[in-house]
Amino acid sequence: MRYLVTGATGFIGGRVARQLREAGHEVVALVRDPGRARFLDDLGVRLVAGQLTDQGSLAAAMRGVDGVFHLAGWYHIGARDKRPAQGTNVEGTRQVLQAMRELGIQRGVYTSTLAVNSDTRGRLADESYRFEGRHLSVYDRTKAEAHRLAQHFIAQGLPLIVVMPGLVYGPGDSSSLRSTLVQYLRRRLPLAPARTAFSWAHVEDVARAHLLAMEKGRPGRTYMICGPTHTLVEALQIARVITGLPLPPIAPPWVLKLLAAVMVLGERLLPVPDAFTAEGLRVAAGTTYIGDNRRARRELGWEPRALEEGLRETLAHEMRLLDRPGTGG
Repeated sequence: MRYLVTGATGFIGGRVARQLREAGHEVVALVRDPGRARFLDDLGVRLVAGQLTDQGSLAAAMRGVDGVFHLAGWYHIGARDKRPAQGTNVEGTRQVLQAMRELGIQRGVYTSTLAVNSDTRGRLADESYRFEGRHLSVYDRTKAEAHRLAQHFIAQGLPLIVVMPGLVYGPGDSSSLRSTLVQYLRRRLPLAPARTAFSWAHVEDVARAHLLAMEKGRPGRTYMICGPTHTLVEALQIARVITGLPLPPIAPPWVLKLLAAVMVLGERLLPVPDAFTAEGLRVAAGTTYIGDNRRARRELGWEPRALEEGLRETLAHEMRLLDRPGTGG
């Protein structure tokens, strides 16, 4: 089969492209700068220069494919410059789905996220859950808008399958989670928020779930491809067993909420890390970004690994990087 992958230079998209090639499929990737996608070229991926909002390059990349994986997205919590969020997450998705409809693509997988539900307040939400309220971050809000857009196209007959990862981790991550783990390994993590919980899935398992959704998923269906649920403190306790390093102080949610209120003004006056902006602190203040993966297990045959197994590999990777001169992270 021949597939188009958007976001193939990203953390999850790169794994999807590699797993597709390992399975013997042809892969086309829409990339802004082919010169920065050498690893895809080395895999035998055909690179098409272009952008999500350029219908010409989208059509060139999409023409003749059997299916589309749309993973490209803007993912930054606490970033000062949030301007790309709407254009990438919402308008980019609109353009991709419009091109799929116009070209008659027979099958597609769209990558949403559990973050469309923001804080579930301890509820292990399934695919029927509908969030009402104010989203905690621009990422949450724009991905929720894109999720609704995908459902609109499905209602109009587009043969699309929606997958919803939770917290994705593993070697090669560049998110705030990776920064947290590196700070822990360097004994510089100032605190860990109590009660903050995620559904953790290793990046290789998340990529595999994309392939299973394309192969076995029902068009119009949504699947939560999130792993086992653990609090961040529990994850760090697992890390302590693996590394022998002590835990940082544990902070109750009210401390982070108070800091978030202070940083509404403070971040305007001082440069602060993304995790310590008002938005970053709100997202971490005892929130639960968690979901129920039973449908994906039952209908796709997906089996995510335990957090201890995936975290052991991830921490070993980061410790190797820390041991290298000039790669402190």
